[in-house]
Amino acid sequence: MRLRDKLIQLKAEKKAILAANFYNFETLSGILRASSNLRIPVILQLSESSIRYMGLTVATAMAKAAIKEYAVDAWLHLDHGSSIEIVKRCLDEGFDSVMIDASEKSLDENIEITYQVVKIAEGYDANVEAELGFVAKLGQKQNEQEFTQPADATRFVKSTGVNALAIAIGSAHGFYKQAPKLDIELLARINNNIYTPLVLHGSSGIPDAMLQEAIRNGICKINLATETKNTFMLALKERLKNNSEIDLRIVFPDATQTVIELIEKKMKIIYQA
Repeated sequence: MRLRDKLIQLKAEKKAILAANFYNFETLSGILRASSNLRIPVILQLSESSIRYMGLTVATAMAKAAIKEYAVDAWLHLDHGSSIEIVKRCLDEGFDSVMIDASEKSLDENIEITYQVVKIAEGYDANVEAELGFVAKLGQKQNEQEFTQPADATRFVKSTGVNALAIAIGSAHGFYKQAPKLDIELLARINNNIYTPLVLHGSSGIPDAMLQEAIRNGICKINLATETKNTFMLALKERLKNNSEIDLRIVFPDATQTVIELIEKKMKIIYQA
C-alpha cells in the first residue's frame, strides 16, 4: 500500500501511525524490531543531518534492507526537506515519501514551493508532506499567533494538492521547557475544513492522553525523534560507566533495547487512541 493511501485510511478510521527518525543502524533496528514485535506498521524518517552523517545512498540501502530483513510494513520518508534539490535526490533514491518544509517563508512562497514538489513527486508516485504555520525548532519560541489557521490550511491544500499537512497547534521540536498544551479545538476546526491527513511534529514529551486526543481529532501521523536519540544515548552512557569494554557490539545492544521499548510504548499509546 502506498503511504498516502495508508494515511487516508487512517484519517477515515480516526487512527494514526508513528513516524520515527533513525540515526544509525542501532536506532534503525530498534524501531523495526519494535514494529515487528507488535506487528504494527511504521514510517522510518531521515533528516538532512542524518543523511549528511550516513550518506544518502548508504542510509537508504540500509533502511530498505532492514525493512526486508524484519519483514514489516514500513515506508521511508524525508523529514524536513529544506529544498527541492534534496527532495529530488531522495525521490531518485526510492523514498516512499518526502517532506518539503517552506513553513518559514511567506504563505504564497510556501504554496509555490510545495506545489512544485507535488508535481515532481507525481512522477515517482510518492507521498508529499508540507508544513503550514510555525512549529518551533530547537532554541525557538512558540507563538500562538503563528499557529496554523483553518482558512490558510484550506487554501494551502487546494492550491498545492499536498498529501499530508504538518500543522502548528502548540507542539515544538526538541524537549519542552514547560508542559506542552496542544490546541485541540483549533486542530478540530482544521480537520473539519480539509480532508488532507494531518501530521503532528514534536511529539517527544507530549502527555499520552493529549496525543490520543489529538488522534481522535484528526492527527494521522505522529513524528518522534528527540526522545529516541536521547533514550539511546542515556542508556549508552550508563553502560559505559566504569567500564573498560571497547567492543561496540557488546555495549550497543543495551542501548538498542531501550529504543525498542520506547517505540513499543509509543506505538501502543497511538494504537489505543
